[in-house]
Amino acid sequence: MSVEYKKLTEKELGTFIEMRINQLREEGATEDVDLRPALADYYNRHMADGTFVAWLAVDGDRIVGTSGMSFVEKPPWFGCPSGKIGLLSSMFTANDYRRQGIARTLLSRVVNEAREYGCGSVQITASNMGVLLYTDFGFVKNGNFMQYKL
Repeated sequence: MSVEYKKLTEKELGTFIEMRINQLREEGATEDVDLRPALADYYNRHMADGTFVAWLAVDGDRIVGTSGMSFVEKPPWFGCPSGKIGLLSSMFTANDYRRQGIARTLLSRVVNEAREYGCGSVQITASNMGVLLYTDFGFVKNGNFMQYKL
């Protein structure tokens, strides 16, 4: 196995979307709508304006790992004077490629993208499986994170 890393382009978008859906399924999401059109619309718009970037792990012609980073801006605060934050998503590694450092390499690449974009913080809602990776990388839990569903 010789894994290489590359940035997501339109060419791989269909596969990237399927892997995102598989990731959500694996995390136990309830599937009550076809997300493909909304995901395609989101990725196309945000890749075009530079507010979404993704790195892939590829073995031959097979995508074996994905990562994604959305860039959003909030009013600046003392902990993040730029107001720019990275929202990490789409972290997924194929079962037969896990425990080889692929997720860590992908994470490192998208975190670097956030740094270059000027983000002062990166946030993620971690799956149980991902907590160890993120903690080991240096992420810390924010016990006050809350969400209100509309």
